[in-house]
Amino acid sequence: IHIAGTNGKGSTSHMLAAILQEAGYKTGLYTSPHLKDFRERIKINGEMIAENFVVDFVQRTAEITQKIQPSFFELTVAMAFEYFANEKVDIAVIETGLGGRLDSTNIITPILSIITNIGYDHMNILGNTLEEIAAEKAGIIKQNVPVVIGEWLPQTKNIFLHKAKELNAPLLFAMDEYEVSNIVYTEKLLCCDVRSTAEDITESFQLDLNGLYQTKNLCTVLCSEGILMQQGFVIKNAAEKNGLQNVKKLTGLHGRWDVVRENPTLILDVAHNEDGIKQVLSQLGKLTETRPLAKIHFVTGMVKDKEVSKVLSLLPS
Repeated sequence: IHIAGTNGKGSTSHMLAAILQEAGYKTGLYTSPHLKDFRERIKINGEMIAENFVVDFVQRTAEITQKIQPSFFELTVAMAFEYFANEKVDIAVIETGLGGRLDSTNIITPILSIITNIGYDHMNILGNTLEEIAAEKAGIIKQNVPVVIGEWLPQTKNIFLHKAKELNAPLLFAMDEYEVSNIVYTEKLLCCDVRSTAEDITESFQLDLNGLYQTKNLCTVLCSEGILMQQGFVIKNAAEKNGLQNVKKLTGLHGRWDVVRENPTLILDVAHNEDGIKQVLSQLGKLTETRPLAKIHFVTGMVKDKEVSKVLSLLPS
């Protein structure tokens, strides 16, 4: 399963991997970047790649690395794919690094492509308009391979429709397939109801990824799960529910509205672009409605390709 998008691709990857693990499939998960340990990028059933495999791979490829000078990311992708092949995973969930069309991961022909959303990020590489960025992300759409689009915008919808039609790829827009209601947030869980618009069936969900923005990723995941089941994957209701309620435990995802302590409340979030920060501030607003906070401290770190001034302008003056 190949996943691209400006925001939400990490959460979507981990949610799908958690569900597939719970359904009994040996599931490879390749994501980036890592928070503390390089090995977080490459996991099977939530277990990080063995340290000796990493060392051995780097030593074995030293000569060819010298010759072709791959980037750090390219070498990591090759390592992940070899590891998953050696370990004979049943399915691999592969997150792009950035973009899609020219991303190193884009050498695969997946059984399903997913594009979570389009926003402004990595403009130095992907282009300055949403249309240009969408065209780069749409580069992961493959001939006859179904594709799920999480969120569409008026500027991007036709780009996806056109590309999918050109490649005869069945296309679903998750936000048209599902509607979310009755969202209840606690420090540990996010609860909501999701209605399938086609079948008019409503189900309740509990997510341990409790950022309010996760409801959008949930719709993308449910849409993707439907396609996988049409392809013969067996995912029982209990596997879906347990997977979504235990993503952190099953796949080790951290840093998405991660409430790591209370009194004082301390929240970690990896949001690093305009859309991501807007989501964090929106949830902060909801939190202060129920519990007025005397003072909020922000500690922010950013790399040089981000639009720092734009992000800072969103924060309280």
